[in-house]
Amino acid sequence: MRVTEIEEISKSRARVYIDEEFAFVLYRGELRSFHIRAGEEVDEEAYRSIMDEVLPKRAKLRAMNLLQSREYTVRQLHDKLKEGGYPEDIIGQALDYVESFHYTDDLRYATGFIRSHEGDRSRRRIEQDLLRRGIDRAVLEQAWAAWEEEGGVQEEGAMIRALLEKKGFDRETADLKQRQKMYGFLMRKGFQAEQVRRAVLTDGSRCWE
Repeated sequence: MRVTEIEEISKSRARVYIDEEFAFVLYRGELRSFHIRAGEEVDEEAYRSIMDEVLPKRAKLRAMNLLQSREYTVRQLHDKLKEGGYPEDIIGQALDYVESFHYTDDLRYATGFIRSHEGDRSRRRIEQDLLRRGIDRAVLEQAWAAWEEEGGVQEEGAMIRALLEKKGFDRETADLKQRQKMYGFLMRKGFQAEQVRRAVLTDGSRCWE
């Protein structure tokens, strides 16, 4: 295995490429201690130490630190570690580690997200947001079921009226520009178009669509 490139990320870290492929990110001190130099062979023992000890420990600590500030879905945490330059197998080890302590739980995350936004986002919008965060469709259905068992319910018409009142919108006095703005706001929340039209537009306003 030959180091074909060492690419500086910052004054303290660098990406290491082995045999023309990205391998891992190391600190400058580690490059020196493991004798990682461009154009030279990588010692097998040093490589195994990096892959089996240094990177797994660092990835687990990074995952733990991330989870101290907020909750992540499994995919979000994966993506954060990927951004940090960790190889896929190292990321897998870190994810397994935090999951073993129940620090990550997509069902818990999804159910909590639904609770947090049940009053200001439609079911469709909530589902879109959770799917983008990497929540599996089956887990999403379980989360809705858990929420409903807790007594959760959504009535979109009432939600729309509450949001309009919060925004200070008056359909009787609003001009066309205000109606268009509110229409777009509610549609971005994921509400059904027909319900939004009934709440925002007068019969004579349909021509602007």
